[in-house]
Amino acid sequence: MSKCKFGVHEIEYLGHIISGKGVQTDVANTAAMVQWPAPKTLKSLRGFLGLTGYYRKFIRSYGSIAAPLIDLLKKNSFCWNDKAAVAFELLKTAVSNPPVLRLPDFTKVFTIECDASGVGLGAVLMQDSQPIAFYSKALKGKALLLSTYEK
Repeated sequence: MSKCKFGVHEIEYLGHIISGKGVQTDVANTAAMVQWPAPKTLKSLRGFLGLTGYYRKFIRSYGSIAAPLIDLLKKNSFCWNDKAAVAFELLKTAVSNPPVLRLPDFTKVFTIECDASGVGLGAVLMQDSQPIAFYSKALKGKALLLSTYEK
């Protein structure tokens, strides 16, 4: 009984707040990401990316924003630079202002909006013009050379 809640308007579950409005991030968890200091080590950067990666479905273009930080994870590549600092701040801003994601209604039509740019791919799963989830991926290697249609 200690783990049960009845008659509440919202409930916390696995770092998310679920309510009649939809699903949103837990403010306590996002506050930790916003207060995260600039990484000085590879371990610290991995920790930050792991924490923000858990909430990537709330962040539009997560893959493109985080690409400069992910590049630092390559072997012998950790050298904090201006691009990484800008990406770090953009990611902190995106995490601090996430949208409320709509809960899916399987009796209604789903809409997928896709986008491909020179550096990444993105998609939004929506219903009634409200987002349900975001997907994004940074491109690397041969995928960067593909045409927009092929991406």
